[in-house]
Amino acid sequence: CRAGTKEMAFISAVTAAGLVHTVTRSCSAGNVTECSCDVTLRHGGSASEGWHWGGCSDDIHYGMSFSRMFLDMPFKNMTGKGWSGLVAMNLHNNEAGRQAVAKLMSVDCRCHGVSGSCAVKTCWKTMSSFEKIGRFLKDKYENSIQISDRLKKKLRRKEKSQRKFPIGKEDLLYVNKSPNYCVEDQKLGIPGTQGRECNRTSQGPDGCNLLCCGRGYNTHVVRHVERCECKFVWCCYVRCRRCETMTDVHTCK
Repeated sequence: CRAGTKEMAFISAVTAAGLVHTVTRSCSAGNVTECSCDVTLRHGGSASEGWHWGGCSDDIHYGMSFSRMFLDMPFKNMTGKGWSGLVAMNLHNNEAGRQAVAKLMSVDCRCHGVSGSCAVKTCWKTMSSFEKIGRFLKDKYENSIQISDRLKKKLRRKEKSQRKFPIGKEDLLYVNKSPNYCVEDQKLGIPGTQGRECNRTSQGPDGCNLLCCGRGYNTHVVRHVERCECKFVWCCYVRCRRCETMTDVHTCK
């Protein structure tokens, strides 16, 4: 991906979030000696409401700290005026990924009591699935904000008319508009979509309407020959039929 685009913003956020998620899961599983469960919640809860903290709550603090150290330090060591805006943007997008993990933390509970009466509940904090975190960041990607490449004390929206609206810590930011991924560009390493196989009935990213970028698609028939209806014959060999199928294959124009 080209530096400073919304695609790079998404990759930065997902990488940072993935590192937090993986390290924190390892902490909760007892696979890391430097961390464990969230011990700050012990002996807490609400007796009047019939629940208390228990089990192993995911403690994302170590995961967040590890992610900042591992991913942010290389950017902080960069020098030069030309990098300042991009560095600040990358640091922001890394943190946006980490904040997504923290924002989507939830509380799970288990009931205790006679015949499942749930007279008392034991609760613990847990991270959301990474799939849910990814969907959250995908939505942020689709609503990402273009910023000025000139850093003046803080990050600013590129559009002057929009600068009255603050930039949230969970927003994804980009400087450069994305190139046209539909058309081949060898300098940028973009292969384009011409000749790509697509799914004519899909409305998703693999569908011909989207993948072919409105250029349409070609259809050709592919002949498949394979062994089928195989049976073991005593003794001792396998007898098969030779089956032939014809399949429509669609490729982008």
